[in-house]
Amino acid sequence: MEENTIPSPPVRVNKMAVQPEGKLLFGMGAPLALSMMMQAVYNIVDSIFVSYLGESALTAVSLSFPIFMLMISVAVGTGVGINSLISRRLGAKRHDEAEHAAGNGFTIMLLSMLVFVVFGLFGTRPFMRAYTEVPQTFEYGVTYLSIVLTCSVGLFMQIYCERILQSQGKNFYVMLVQIIGAVFNIVFDPILIFGLLGFPKLGMAGAAIATVGGQILAMLISFVLIFSKKNDVRLRAKHLRLNASVVREIYSVGFPSIILQALGTVMTLALNGILIAYTETAVAVFGVYFRVQSIAMMPLFGMTNASMSIIAFNYGAQNKKRVMRTWRLSLITGIVMMTLMVLVFLLLPDQILSLFNATDEMLRIGRAAMTIIPLGLVLASVSIVCSVMFQAIGKGSYSMYLSLARQLFVLVPVAWLLSKLFHEVTAVWWAFPIAEVFTIVLALWMFYRIYNDRIRTMPPEPPILA
Repeated sequence: MEENTIPSPPVRVNKMAVQPEGKLLFGMGAPLALSMMMQAVYNIVDSIFVSYLGESALTAVSLSFPIFMLMISVAVGTGVGINSLISRRLGAKRHDEAEHAAGNGFTIMLLSMLVFVVFGLFGTRPFMRAYTEVPQTFEYGVTYLSIVLTCSVGLFMQIYCERILQSQGKNFYVMLVQIIGAVFNIVFDPILIFGLLGFPKLGMAGAAIATVGGQILAMLISFVLIFSKKNDVRLRAKHLRLNASVVREIYSVGFPSIILQALGTVMTLALNGILIAYTETAVAVFGVYFRVQSIAMMPLFGMTNASMSIIAFNYGAQNKKRVMRTWRLSLITGIVMMTLMVLVFLLLPDQILSLFNATDEMLRIGRAAMTIIPLGLVLASVSIVCSVMFQAIGKGSYSMYLSLARQLFVLVPVAWLLSKLFHEVTAVWWAFPIAEVFTIVLALWMFYRIYNDRIRTMPPEPPILA
C-alpha cells in the first residue's frame, strides 16, 4: 500500500546567497546608484535655482549645508547599523532577531530626529551668526536651515525604510521611492522659489519647502512598502521598545558610520572658516564643488551600499568565497567609476560653474578647485571600498578611524597650513589630494589586518544551515 506523504514546503532561498556576485552587485547597485544620483541632482537643482536669488543666497546655502549633512549623517549612519545587523541576522537565518533590529531601529530614528527639530527651533540663528555678518546671507541661511531641520521627519523615516528594504536586496523599491521624492523637489523648486503657476513667490523658503515636501512624499510611499505583506522583515509594535543589546549592536556599526559621515560636516565647517578669510566667493565655490562631487560619488556609493548588504549577508552565512568576490568586484568598479568622473571635472570646469550663474571671480576661483580637488578621487574609491568591508563585517570602528585620520588629522591641518603659507586660495585645494594619499595607505593596512583576523580564518565552504 502506497503511503500518503505531505510534500514539504519549498525552501525560500535569499538571492544574496546564490546569485552570481556580478549580477547581484550591479542588479542591486544600479537602482541604488540611480536613486542616489537623483537625490544629489535635486540638491544641485536647489543650488542652481537659489543662485538666481544672488550670490549671497548661494553662500547661505553653502554655509547651511554642513548642518544639513550632519542630519543626513546621523540618519544614514544609523541606517547603516540597522542594515548591517538585519543582513547578518538574515544570513544566519535568525529572522525574529532581524525584526527586533528593525523595530529598535525605528525608535532610534525617531529620537534622533527630535534632536534636529530642537536645533532647528533654537539653534539656527546662533549658528549662522557665527559665520556671517552680512544681513541678507544671514536671513537666507536661517530661513533655509530652520525649515529643513524642523520638518526632518520625512528624511529620517525615508532613510529608515530604505535601509530595511536594502537589507533584503529590494533596491528597486528604494530607487522608485527616491526618484519620486527627487522629481517632486525638482518640479516644485522653481515653482515655489519664483511663484510660478499661481503659487506664491517664497524665495529661499520655497527651496526648503520643496526639499522637505519631496522627503515627506517619499516617506509615505516607503511606509506602504514596509507594511506590505511581501516584505520579509516586518515592523512590529512589540519590537519598538529599546533593547540594550540590540541598540549596542546597531551602534557598533552605526555610530562609527555616523562619525565617519559627520566628519564631513566638521571638515566643511572648518574649511568654510578657512575659506571665508579669503572671500565669501570661495565658500560659494566650495559649496558648488561639494554638490557636484556628490553626483560624481553617488554611483560609487550606490554600488558600495549594495556590496555592504551582500558582504554582510555572506559574512553572516560564513561564505568566504562570495565575500571576497564581491569586495574585489566593488574595488575594480569603484576605480573605473572615479577615473571617469575625474576626467569630467578636468575637462569641463567652466561649464560646471556656469550652471550656478557664476561671476567672473567665482569662475577664477572655481577653475582651480574643479581641477585640483578631484585628483584624489581615484584613491578615495579604494579607501571607500575598504571602509565598506569594515562596516559589513561589524568592524565599523575601523571606518571611523580612517575618516578621522583623513579629515581631521590630515585634511584640515594641511588646509590651514597652506592658507598660512600662501595668500592665494588655490593653495588650499591641494590639501584634498594630499589627504587621499595618506588615507589609502592607512586603508590598505587596516584591510590587511581585517583580512587576517576575520576573513582568512573563515571555512573554505559555508556551513549547511537547516
